Amino acid sequence: MTVEEFEEFYAHSVQQLVGQVYLMTGDLHEAQDVVQEAFVRAWGRRAKLDRDAGPEAWIRIVAFRLAVSRWRRRGRALEAWRRYSGSEPHALAAPEPGTVALVSALQRLSERQRLVTVLHYVCDLTVEQVAAEAGISTGTVKTHLFRARAALAAGLDDSPASDTSEEEHGA
Repeated sequence: MTVEEFEEFYAHSVQQLVGQVYLMTGDLHEAQDVVQEAFVRAWGRRAKLDRDAGPEAWIRIVAFRLAVSRWRRRGRALEAWRRYSGSEPHALAAPEPGTVALVSALQRLSERQRLVTVLHYVCDLTVEQVAAEAGISTGTVKTHLFRARAALAAGLDDSPASDTSEEEHGA
């Protein structure tokens, strides 16, 4: 991929990738950071990236792995903070109001369920593509999708739309 092709690819795909990683992590700033870091890593290997081979999949999985690594490091740091200071650090601001329910429901899923759910439903990848990108079998992808749908249905069932329909029907 040439410099011009890479710049065009970046301009075309960065926002979409940030949105996808945000749904996986639940933290917009973290998603922006890890996507940027993934693009920096991709820049170093741009000669090996083929635009027709879907470099966004490579960047998405690198960004997600970076986010998981950061999350684990933060967890260890938080535990050390609690152990030695005896108090909690200050909390960060909550996500935007329009996405709270979805992000909250996604965060209740396991890491693997969240990954396959976002790849399949948000990134619109087939089960086979999700399996290849996540490095798991198609049967495992289907199992995770089934369990994730059940968990999300239970978590998102209390939507404002269902409350409105009850009011309209005099309930």
